[in-house]
Amino acid sequence: MKFFVDTADVDAIRELLALNMVDGVTTNPSLIMKAGRDIKEVTAEICSIVDGPVSAETVALDAEGMIAEGRELRKIADNIAVKVPLTWDGLRACKVLSDEGYMVNVTLCFSANQALLAAKAGATFISPFIGRLDDLNLDGMELIREIRTIYDNYGFETQILAASIRTANHMKDAALIGADVATAPPKVIQAMAGHALTDKGIETFLKDWESTGQKIL
Repeated sequence: MKFFVDTADVDAIRELLALNMVDGVTTNPSLIMKAGRDIKEVTAEICSIVDGPVSAETVALDAEGMIAEGRELRKIADNIAVKVPLTWDGLRACKVLSDEGYMVNVTLCFSANQALLAAKAGATFISPFIGRLDDLNLDGMELIREIRTIYDNYGFETQILAASIRTANHMKDAALIGADVATAPPKVIQAMAGHALTDKGIETFLKDWESTGQKIL
């Protein structure tokens, strides 16, 4: 499973890149706001350090506006994936932009029917939002399973990009189901390394080592 990092924090991206933990980046208006930088400037910097897809989101609500914004965002770098919402206008924009050779990430997906439409419209990525479904006491991972089954049934090439990832368990479950990609904040990716028994084991080893009175350096 590919790891995309969901942030516009360039320093955080660089830290994860150093460990080969970044295959791409997803951004949105909220993340750009947190970064406090011009969208084109920060997106260009991210694209310059990341080889994989970098999702940049349109903000227009009509298809024509999304298409125009997508073309403008795509001028930033060749690895831009234009992000459009899963609305009828978003699907129209997806079809035009994908036909023009752009990578398109169709976001805010909450049903398998929506995911099927996005694949038919030529989406490069479909982004089902796991955490937001869980917030409503719905099973976000069940949506991933349904989309995986449908896409496999018909050979759709659209990649399932599990989004709204909140926990390390979300990452594990997405991988078990067969999501092609999961995008998560840096802190969630880092949390995957944690385990109480690992911490306990280190504590025990260090205590035993100190009792020997030895040093390595």
